[in-house]
Amino acid sequence: MKIYLLLLFSMLILVAGCSTSRQVQRVDAKTQIDLSGRWNDTDSKLVAEAMIKDALSRPWLQDFVAAKGDKPTVIVGLVKNKTHELISTDTFINDIEREFINSGRVRVVQAGDAREELRNEREDQQQYASPETIKQWGRERGADFMMQGVVNSIVDQEGNQKVAFYQTDLELTNLETNEKVWIGNKKIKKVITN
Repeated sequence: MKIYLLLLFSMLILVAGCSTSRQVQRVDAKTQIDLSGRWNDTDSKLVAEAMIKDALSRPWLQDFVAAKGDKPTVIVGLVKNKTHELISTDTFINDIEREFINSGRVRVVQAGDAREELRNEREDQQQYASPETIKQWGRERGADFMMQGVVNSIVDQEGNQKVAFYQTDLELTNLETNEKVWIGNKKIKKVITN
């Protein structure tokens, strides 16, 4: 009986020790929260806003509009993650595209897997959609410029302090001539104390 009570008491202590009282609080998605000091949604948004604002203020845009009489079409290509951590570059690319589109000064076309999905749907329509609603082949808007880039990082640590430095470099290239028409970078430095 003593063994049974001892075993029961041990299990109760174990269960009590394992239980946690986790609290979850919903906050506005625009709220800046830095828990770890790593690259986060705020960094992605701030970098995209700053870089696209800079890109759209440069002469390439006015030169294109003056020469063509229309706003340019941009495709956002690969942004490589060369940092020390896992960064969702897809989220960052979406932030860049959103800034371009919301400016109203350029058109943005699909890239990569999303473009292939659209083409697959168009192919499917050729067989299954009614003739008056079929979307035709060969009507895609070709991009005039492609944006590509890289996110790098450097970490310096001593004792309980760490500095995380992120540098994002983006380039905008004329697709017809391969001329780089804009190069920009944005730097973020964070001091993390444990």
